[in-house]
Amino acid sequence: MKDFYLEILHVDKNSGARYGYLHTPHGKVEVPMFMPVGTLATVKTLSPEELKEAGAGVILANTYHLSLRPGEDIVKKAGGLHKFMNYDGPILTDSGGFQVFSLAEKRKITEEGVTFKNHLNGEKRFFSPEITIEIEEKLGADIIMSLDECVHYPADYSYMKDSVERTLRWAKRGKDAHKREDQALFGIVQGGEFSDLRKYCAEELVKMDFPGYSIGGTSIGEPKEVMFQMIRDTTPYLPLDKPRYLMGVGSVDAILEGVGDGVDMFDCVLPTRIARHGALMTSKGRVNIRDKQYEEDFTPLDDACDCYCCKNYTKAYLRHLYKCEETFGKRLLSIHNIRFLIHLMEEIRLAIKEDRFLEFKDAFLKKFNSVKGF
Repeated sequence: MKDFYLEILHVDKNSGARYGYLHTPHGKVEVPMFMPVGTLATVKTLSPEELKEAGAGVILANTYHLSLRPGEDIVKKAGGLHKFMNYDGPILTDSGGFQVFSLAEKRKITEEGVTFKNHLNGEKRFFSPEITIEIEEKLGADIIMSLDECVHYPADYSYMKDSVERTLRWAKRGKDAHKREDQALFGIVQGGEFSDLRKYCAEELVKMDFPGYSIGGTSIGEPKEVMFQMIRDTTPYLPLDKPRYLMGVGSVDAILEGVGDGVDMFDCVLPTRIARHGALMTSKGRVNIRDKQYEEDFTPLDDACDCYCCKNYTKAYLRHLYKCEETFGKRLLSIHNIRFLIHLMEEIRLAIKEDRFLEFKDAFLKKFNSVKGF
């Protein structure tokens, strides 16, 4: 598709970190980037305008959840996700595969697809590669994902090998079913912690010539070093001229590690989820706003942050809102955490352009981890 392509402008001379633009039907965005997650066509507590003010480019919505509520046909009648949720930037939808395997009850996997029970009402549902593509085409996002099997960690080699073969067959079926020329369909690399399976899955997907590639099966309970090895076992086998997307990862250390290995795109519910529980990412590490030490602290949450929350409100006020369970407090904390990660990506991109990414990574982690981080 001519309206979707990756334009790499610079590669850091000391690492695999890449800087450039991802061109989409709804505009171009800089990479590497962090993408806020709007599971049900909304990033929890935030408006599209606030996301834009925070510097968001691509945002995510979830195929599984939207197929249950309100249903893909309603979204299509509304004119697609962009009109339905009033967001004019690029949107990505995942396949729903992770949610099927993590939320749905009594799932049964066959060659044809996966049968499961709706976690909301117990209704029997079925996803195949073709059905998933049909749903995603009706939702109308710029970037869509293939249906894959997300295997729980740890898994034995024999099962993972069979799962990778199934994921590859499903990827081919989904690609054959995909008809919309204004959507970019990504293949998803699986293989667990097994280097040879990661290599094999990546190489076979590349033969199918997808517009982009995702690294799946990470951040599902494995140790961080295992996750980092999964990334290193995958990126060398992906094309240099196609976007690389590390799915479901939003911790600072994992983002920095992934960027250094040539990953372009990250997403995670982490920033808004922890914000709703009073946990904040700051330039000096983690802040738990519920702690009593902030009761009379009339300084900004993070004096290095330029977000609406930090420019206008104090820790004492934010603690007050949190203790009173005020929705406005959850909104402010979410705005901050989203902006923190997007600003981190802005700093990363500048460091890449100046060939100092590794120095930036080391300095940032040293400062961030001086207090327990994420």
